[in-house]
Amino acid sequence: MRYQRTKEQRMSMKLDPNSEKPLHIQAEEVLRKLIESEEYKNGKLLPNEVLLSEQLNISRNTLRQAINKLVFEGLLVRKKGHGTRAVKKGIVGGVKNWLSFSQEMKMLGIEIKNFELHVSFKKPSEEICTFFKIDPEKGTKCMVLERVRGNKEYPFVSFISYFNPNIPLTGDEDFAQPLYGILENKYNIIVKTSKEEVTARLAGEFIAEKLDIKSSDPILIRKRFVYDVNGTPIEYNIGYYRADSFTYTIEAER
Repeated sequence: MRYQRTKEQRMSMKLDPNSEKPLHIQAEEVLRKLIESEEYKNGKLLPNEVLLSEQLNISRNTLRQAINKLVFEGLLVRKKGHGTRAVKKGIVGGVKNWLSFSQEMKMLGIEIKNFELHVSFKKPSEEICTFFKIDPEKGTKCMVLERVRGNKEYPFVSFISYFNPNIPLTGDEDFAQPLYGILENKYNIIVKTSKEEVTARLAGEFIAEKLDIKSSDPILIRKRFVYDVNGTPIEYNIGYYRADSFTYTIEAER
C-alpha cells in the first residue's frame, strides 16, 4: 500500500499548470502510463475520482475528460458502483472499407425511404464533448440530425447524428442527399475512418414506436465515430436497428 501511494504521489508531479498542454491532456498521458503497469493491466481498479483528482491536483471535471477519452478508446471500462479499470488486452477485430448507410443499402439494392427527418441544435452530452474536444462549460451546441429510415414497406433503423460544431452546417442542407457527399461537396470534408461499437437490448417504448415494433422486441445499437482524412472527429452517430432486419458481418483475414 505504501508503494502505491508513493507511485501516485509521483504521478501528481507530472502535471504542469504552466504548460501550453491542457491539464486534461497531461492527465490522460499520466493515466495511459499508469494502466500499462502490471498491477493495473491485471484488472486492478483505478483510485476513485475524488482521490485521483486530489493526487493529480486537478478538478474532477478535468480528470473526467481524461478518463472519458480512454473509455472511448477502449482502454478503460467504467462500471457504476464498481469503479474504473483497465481493459484486459484481447483480440480486436477490425472492419476495413466501411460504407455509409446509403452506400450499404445501394449495394444491397434497397431503395431507402425517410420516414422521419428532424434537424436541431443541441448541447452535447459529456461523452460527445469529449469526442469533439468541446469544453462543456462553454455551452457549445452541435447540429443534430435525426432520421428514421427503411425500405418502402417499413422503417428499420432510427439514426441520431451529432456533428462537429466547427463544421458550418446550417440545417438547411438537403439531407435527402447522401450525407458524406454533402460534407465533401459543400464543405470539402472527406471522411475516411469509422470506429464502431455494436450492442444489443430490448427496444423500449420510444424506439419501438419509431420502428413499428413491440417494446419487448430486440434491437441492435450501432455507434459510429467518424473521422476525416486528417483524423478530425466529424460525426458521432447512433443507429437503432430492428434485429430482424440487420445482420452485422465481420470478415477477417490471417
